[in-house]
Amino acid sequence: FVSETVAALCLSAGYRAAGDRIWQGLTLLFALVPCALVQLSLVFIHRDVSRDRPLVLLLHLLQLGPLV
Repeated sequence: FVSETVAALCLSAGYRAAGDRIWQGLTLLFALVPCALVQLSLVFIHRDVSRDRPLVLLLHLLQLGPLV
C-alpha cells in the first residue's frame, strides 16, 4: 500500500517535470482518492473498536493506518 502510493507520487513528479499536467493530475487523482477513502473507512472502523482515538487518527493521517 505504502509503496504503491510512493510510486504514484514519483510518477506524478516525473509527469510534472516533463510538463504533462493532464497525466500528472490523473495520476494524483487515482493515487490520492483511494488513499482518502481507505483512511476514512478505517477511521470509522477503528472508532467503533478502539478507545485510543487520537493515536489512531494520527496514524491514519500519516497514512500508516493500513499498517495498524
